[in-house]
Amino acid sequence: MNRDEIKQYLPHREPMLLVDEMNLDENHVCHSKYHVTGEEFFLQGHFPGEPVVPGVILCEIMAQSCALLMKDDLIGKLTFYTGIDKVRFKNSVKPGDTAEVEATLTRNKQ
Repeated sequence: MNRDEIKQYLPHREPMLLVDEMNLDENHVCHSKYHVTGEEFFLQGHFPGEPVVPGVILCEIMAQSCALLMKDDLIGKLTFYTGIDKVRFKNSVKPGDTAEVEATLTRNKQ
């Protein structure tokens, strides 16, 4: 799916739509990508001269990617996350990088 197709499922719009492309494989694993251009609003002050994607934005990229696992149940609805446990980032994400998320659905509360 490209951004236009993703917009059919997620209510997010620019500048908060943080998934550029998504594929769902035969094992129901979501593979999504967000390409960091360097023009994003969240990089403007984080940090001057050394822009780094904030961890909370990386969590939002993951959340949007995970929501796409339930894409057929999303149309016309909002999804909310109540928490994310034990999140750790091993590398910084900077302009020119592509954040890639691989997600599987293990539990769903509707």
